[in-house]
Amino acid sequence: MEQKLKLDIFRFVKPVLPFYIFVIIINIVFVGLDMLSPQISMHIVDDVLIGKDTTHLDFFLFALLGIGIIRALLGYTREFCCDWAGSQIGMNVRKDFFTKIQTLSANFFDKMNSGELMSRLFDDGSNIWGLFTYIGMLLTEVLVHVSFIMFCMFRMNWRLAIIPSVSMVICAVIALTMEKHLGPVFEAIGQETQVLNNTAQENLNAVRTVKSFVREPFEIKKFSIHNAKYYSLNYKISRIFVRYHPLLVMFKCLVPIVIVITGGMFVMKDNLTLGELTAFVQYSMNIVWPMEMLGWLTSGFSQGKASIKRIDKIYNEIPQIVEKADALDRKCAEIKGSISYNHVCFNSETGTPILKDVSFSIDAGQTLGIMGATGSGKTTLVNLLKRMYDVSSGSITIDGIDIRDMSLKQLRRAVSIVMQDVFLFSETINGNVKLGEKDSLLEEAVKKAMEDSASNEFVSKMEDGEETVVGERGVGLSGGQKQRLTMARAMSRNAPIIVFDDSTSALDAETEKKIQHTLNEMTGMTKIIIAHRISSVKKADKIIVLEDGHIAEEGTHEELLARRGLYYETYVTQYGENNG
Repeated sequence: MEQKLKLDIFRFVKPVLPFYIFVIIINIVFVGLDMLSPQISMHIVDDVLIGKDTTHLDFFLFALLGIGIIRALLGYTREFCCDWAGSQIGMNVRKDFFTKIQTLSANFFDKMNSGELMSRLFDDGSNIWGLFTYIGMLLTEVLVHVSFIMFCMFRMNWRLAIIPSVSMVICAVIALTMEKHLGPVFEAIGQETQVLNNTAQENLNAVRTVKSFVREPFEIKKFSIHNAKYYSLNYKISRIFVRYHPLLVMFKCLVPIVIVITGGMFVMKDNLTLGELTAFVQYSMNIVWPMEMLGWLTSGFSQGKASIKRIDKIYNEIPQIVEKADALDRKCAEIKGSISYNHVCFNSETGTPILKDVSFSIDAGQTLGIMGATGSGKTTLVNLLKRMYDVSSGSITIDGIDIRDMSLKQLRRAVSIVMQDVFLFSETINGNVKLGEKDSLLEEAVKKAMEDSASNEFVSKMEDGEETVVGERGVGLSGGQKQRLTMARAMSRNAPIIVFDDSTSALDAETEKKIQHTLNEMTGMTKIIIAHRISSVKKADKIIVLEDGHIAEEGTHEELLARRGLYYETYVTQYGENNG
């Protein structure tokens, strides 16, 4: 039994439903015209050609011409309505899908790569657009045509009407069998499209690494393997289509022939006039094209259905970080910034312990230094503070309030972070620092932050200054320049708590010294400095040293040196034993 879809696709159809109703009305008029044309042809044959009565010939000819013109205008209107409605549905599905992604927690992005999400956002979004544009238009036209024209055919001669009726049933069975085979292959194509997109995206993002390590042949081979799989699946679709579609075409061709032969026998027995047979053949020509279209409809429907299923998998994802209904909505100005970790434990998705019974506290306005070897849990510690993840056990409080009781938006505004993994958008320098904020008060804060982070030193030398577009991921800027801009971004928020996660690792000694002096002068906020260099944390009010997920040492710079433990060993490594 298939799982019920979380994606309510009809929610997107509802706003444009009037357009689809209008399309159905147009199709009914279309059918009316299609039913009228054979009747006119019948009178032309029986009255004019056989009966030699030309009294109404001009009327008949102008009627056929008028019907052709009206059909052309209605066809244009119908296609426009379907295209617009389908585009609206595709746009809203993409927007809603993107919004859904924004609500998901960090753990989701740990296991889902960006190439897969891009494939679902664009490729599947386009398939859904196609489903509700052309497939929707054709489906309604086929259903209305078949229903009304079959009614007319049975009314004229039920014996002849049995021929297309039986053919339609057989074609429907063929189409359903075809869909049964196409569905799984389209789902597999969707999966392989994700892999192919991700392979290409990873290569383009790491193009400098690829060239540096001469990995071009390996990357080409890897892409070629996935490209071959993608081609193989598409070829499989073609083979399925070729297997079944000719059968539909065969019935399309056979029906008029069988009707002419059978109808001709009726005419010879005077059970049917030649004009009636002509009308019946025209009706059959109007109804046989849906037989062939069933193949295209089945293919498009299977592809759209597979895309809906793939997008729906994301809708089934439940965010791990959920804000309480009665969460406290504290403004940054109301938060002083005292922080307390109480017996905090955190495990990875696989159950591996990352942090083990971590407890410490700092008062508002104090500076905390965090040191430890790579993989000791330093970054995880601050990720928990911003609720990128939730603790496995224990609690974290700000001003004595559990962060799980706070509004996520206000919590994350209150904790500004200079991330270890520097990321800049393909945007101007000013835009990268502001990140879309339009608050007029931010202008002054940005100017000060640019000075405090020493960003002005290189930005002022650029031709366009702060309006310089830095390019994708900050290409064209050095590692140190990118770090300084991300520092300016965090410092401009005037948050009560600011975290520097190894934020000076790419800076030269002189620039690092300037920024450290600025950090020491910053008051009115709680600072957390994660670093590998003693110089970055030695003036902190408290320093903790992490080892294998737990606090191995805690104290001031002088206290930790006196203990001659891990901190002392790091100091000796960096400065020499004589300075210890």
